[in-house]
Amino acid sequence: MDRLGTGIGWRPEIAEAVERMPGVDWVEVVAENVCPGHLPASLRRLRERGVAVVPHGVSLGLGGAERPDEGRLTALAERAAALGAPLVSEHIAFVRAGGPLTASPRLEAGHLLPVPRTRDALDVLCANVRIAQEALPVPLAVENIAALFSWPGEELTEGQFLYELAERTGVRLLVDVANLHTNHVNFGEDPAEALAELPLEAIAYVHVAGGFERDGVWHDSHAHPVPDAVLGILADLASRVAPPGVLLERDENFPEPAELERELGAIREVVGACGAAAGDALGGRGEAVDPGEARQRLGVAQAAVLSSLVAGTPVPEGFDRVRMGVQARTLASKRADVVAKVAPELPVLLGAGYRGAFLEYARESPMRGGYRRDALDFAAFLLEHRRPGVPRRELRDWWLDRAGPAPRGRLARTAGRVLARRRHPWSGAGAPPLTNGTSHTGNTMSTW
Repeated sequence: MDRLGTGIGWRPEIAEAVERMPGVDWVEVVAENVCPGHLPASLRRLRERGVAVVPHGVSLGLGGAERPDEGRLTALAERAAALGAPLVSEHIAFVRAGGPLTASPRLEAGHLLPVPRTRDALDVLCANVRIAQEALPVPLAVENIAALFSWPGEELTEGQFLYELAERTGVRLLVDVANLHTNHVNFGEDPAEALAELPLEAIAYVHVAGGFERDGVWHDSHAHPVPDAVLGILADLASRVAPPGVLLERDENFPEPAELERELGAIREVVGACGAAAGDALGGRGEAVDPGEARQRLGVAQAAVLSSLVAGTPVPEGFDRVRMGVQARTLASKRADVVAKVAPELPVLLGAGYRGAFLEYARESPMRGGYRRDALDFAAFLLEHRRPGVPRRELRDWWLDRAGPAPRGRLARTAGRVLARRRHPWSGAGAPPLTNGTSHTGNTMSTW
């Protein structure tokens, strides 16, 4: 494939700075955060200058037990076409579980969770990758993720798992060296061993990012400077094969543009100093066989894990309870952060009590839809539970303005009570019609 060069993750907060940065060969954008018919002006200008734009998906859940959702695949294909992308990328992760496959409630993680490195999970992942490849107009690359917990009874190492995936499907790999560092700190996995086992000829590009360590656990935050340890893993990879592209990820806590340019310069220096030869791509795809029984076994296991993380059910046997607790708190905190971005009025209305109130809500209420739905459910929770210090009138008006004409479940019950209070018995008229906002769900940037 064509070489990409050195790039940076495009985010609205740094869009203007990225346009002015020297030596940016390409950018990556969270696929769910762009609308094909209304591309940001900054992305259009970059494309006009010949800067490649790669959409990076976060919601397919290719490592989940179910087949990839056709609507999500269509949306990803549309973004690839609108951006003129040379390829698209996604994650080796599951993001939802439950539903008809397991006869249990469907749950959303709101985050990327690790798949077990087992034969069942590999068979399902290979089948899902082939389905995605058929639906997409450009090549697909899949990324290894950072993990805060590991699965018991794993049968393959990270390198073996990725090698077999690439060999059986012909999929490209997005190797995140920061995630290799995360798994080294958290589980003692050797990054050099993983790189030695990888099919280096299948690498499409590489992610580099920063994080932080707390209580012996490394968190892949994308909000801190790239540490020397991550650059060291990048150097090891670049000494083995010349990566077609390397990209700096930064999602929040953005520094001054000069600091981002310095980090890009350090990445270029590492890759240039190591200068290995490029490898040949792997062969084609294997036969597509749907692993029905493996899907069911994996679905049951993933539903049990996700339920323990977001619904308070017991941690399945064999898992590290401390690490699962860390993951559960991280998921709840991420939900609070993203809902604050999706619905910025809520932190304003609740002030310093926002986070505590949201975490109380999250302990009782798993996320069953996207972040827009989560914001509405949170507001309904506050209206029902009459928390002290909550400005009920303003919160009620906010909820009514966004809930839509036909809310369901908890929202419907709350709506009925609120609307009943607003009716004037002498007029026979109901409340004014509710307006329904639109939402483009994504990693962190959804809007009403």
